[in-house]
Amino acid sequence: MEKLQFLAMIQAYTSIGIGLMIGLGAAGACIGIGIMSSKFLEAAGRQPELMPTLQARVFLLLGLIDASFIIGVGLAMLFAFGNPLLAVIPN
Repeated sequence: MEKLQFLAMIQAYTSIGIGLMIGLGAAGACIGIGIMSSKFLEAAGRQPELMPTLQARVFLLLGLIDASFIIGVGLAMLFAFGNPLLAVIPN
């Protein structure tokens, strides 16, 4: 019975970690994109002639911010479906 409890504890803590990884990653990405977009609009309003250059950089950074979130989701899915911590259950 102790092995079953240990397995349940690992799965429960892993589930909490997965939720935190995805939730905080999404919140951070959304906040970062919102701040960057607002600063882009301020800069475009002050100097409209720089808008094409700034727009290219904003789109590049949007992709990088989203990529970091997607990498976090990928790691969370690794722990959800192929949990390496389950291999350390004692016999």
